[in-house]
Parts: sequence; C-alpha cells; structure tokens
Amino acid sequence: MDAAGGDHLIRDETALRALYGESPPGAIWKEIDHIHPHYRAMIEAAPFMVLATAGPGGLDASPRGDPPGFVHVLDEKTLLIPDRRGNNRIDSLRNIIHDDRVALLFLIPGVGETLRVNGRAAISVAPALIGRFAFRGTLPRTVIVVRVETVFFQCPKALVRSELWNPEKHVDRKALPSTGKILADITAGKIGGEEYDRAYPERVSQTIY
Repeated sequence: MDAAGGDHLIRDETALRALYGESPPGAIWKEIDHIHPHYRAMIEAAPFMVLATAGPGGLDASPRGDPPGFVHVLDEKTLLIPDRRGNNRIDSLRNIIHDDRVALLFLIPGVGETLRVNGRAAISVAPALIGRFAFRGTLPRTVIVVRVETVFFQCPKALVRSELWNPEKHVDRKALPSTGKILADITAGKIGGEEYDRAYPERVSQTIY
C-alpha cells in the first residue's frame, strides 16, 4: 500500500455515493442556469474571484480582484471580466483559447457563503466592452466574456471552519518566506533576493493598473 491509500482508494461513483449518501434538496435546487437577482447581488458585492480554466498545458486557478462589482452582469446569462494588468503569463487566456470551459468562485469579505458559476468563455477586444472597465485612467487589454451555464451558492462551512474572515487568525506576512527569498532559492540566486524585496512594494504600486 502506498502513501496515497493503495487499495483503499475510491475508484467509482457508486462507491463514492454509498459513502456520502444523497444530497439534501436545497443543495440541488439552488443550482440554476442563469444569474438570478439574488445571485447578481452577490456578484456585485464581491471584490475577489478565482477563475479556473483547463488547457493543453494543464489546469489554472487565477485570483482576480478589483473594487466590488468589478465583474459586470451584462444580462442573466452573461458575465464580463476585465483582464487587468498581471505578469503576462496569460495562463488563463491561453487555456480559454483551447478549452472554453471556465469555473468562477466569488468571495465576499465577511460573508460565509461563496458563489460558484460555471460556463463557457471567450476573449474580447471589443472597444465597447473594454471601455466599460476604465479605472484610474487605465483600461484592460481584454475582457473575458462568460456565457453562464450553472450558478449556485456554496454553504459557509469551509469559511467557518477556516475562520478566513477572523482578523485574529490573520497571518503576519513576515512569518513566511518573502517573495525575494522564494525566487532566490528557487533560481539559485539568478533573480530575487533582498534587493528584489526592497523594490517589490513600489513595483506593485506602480504596476497594479
């Protein structure tokens, strides 16, 4: 038996269902195929979202954030997501070109429930769409257009267990390796280090939009 469980691994859905049992009705009925006004309120209150994609190079889960309402509800079947300035890896965008399936997870500070959206995405450079997202004198290079297929809220158990919003549980950033140290150790000193850390706050400030 290996460390992952060996013969004790569950390998089919029948065994999985036998272990977990049936879902309560609310867990099923909350899932719909459009943006209900109540779900729209949650999207417009969220300043943070995770975008999950898949492509030939693998999977990606990308954090996205801006002031609340940064994801626009165009209509009950369509969401618009600005692609703000990043590191130009464009992992999510490359995946969408090859596989348009996406999953979104919206978080609202202080709220236990999260919102999950699944759908199909496309990348647009339409001026009318890009112009909707002017902020601090800048525009996104592209807008991700999501055609909604399923929407539902997630119960707060995970956030309650993790105490994510409890300020007494917040971790001091200095308790973890700095970005400069991480880069320096991973690259054997090619990049990173103390100078990287000293310049990092100003660099983030100057390139955030």
